[in-house]
Amino acid sequence: MKISAELRAFSERLGHEFARPELLVRALTHGSIASATRPDNQRLEFLGDRVLGLSMAEALFAADRAATEGQLAPRYNALVRGETCAAVAREIGLGEVLKLGRSEMMSGGRRKEALLADAMEAVIAAIYLDAGFETARNVVLALWAERLDSVDQDSRDAKTALQEWAQANGMSPPRYVQTARSGPDHAPEFEITVRLDDGREAVASGKGTKRSIEQAAAQVLLGQIEGTT
Repeated sequence: MKISAELRAFSERLGHEFARPELLVRALTHGSIASATRPDNQRLEFLGDRVLGLSMAEALFAADRAATEGQLAPRYNALVRGETCAAVAREIGLGEVLKLGRSEMMSGGRRKEALLADAMEAVIAAIYLDAGFETARNVVLALWAERLDSVDQDSRDAKTALQEWAQANGMSPPRYVQTARSGPDHAPEFEITVRLDDGREAVASGKGTKRSIEQAAAQVLLGQIEGTT
């Protein structure tokens, strides 16, 4: 199967040349444009989530042999959460090559965090199916390298830090509101909004527990606060 110059350029940014490029095409196909002859990327997303998870768990385990499970878990969550996957996707221009239906495209689908995160996981699965786990892991480690180096900072307990900041500034504790939920019961996706008394708020969404998404929302709001102080 021949692929476009656009997809070849994306493969170069990704760091993997596909022997079976149809896997990449499927990984980039959103449900809004899928058909009986053009399957979407949801099954690949399911698999890629696990490949990413094992790659990150293995890397963290090897990097700090003295770390406890309680120290490793927040680092892991920081690396595999939807916001991180979407950020990596943006860095390699994944949104530019997503295959979307017209309505999804018109509504800004190429910039939507959930779509980018899901497609990033699907692309990881495509690499795994194309060349095996070792190759997929190496691509993941290359794309996540800077985040692995700074994971201690990224995984700090953002909820505690935000609550301490609010109290220090004479406010009541931050309020966390579930503003959306989607996905099957075994793999739910949450959207959480965190709000402060002064009207500032931030939103985070992704897979995982509600607490992990609350942490992500708190991290976003802390970043906003630090950017204005």
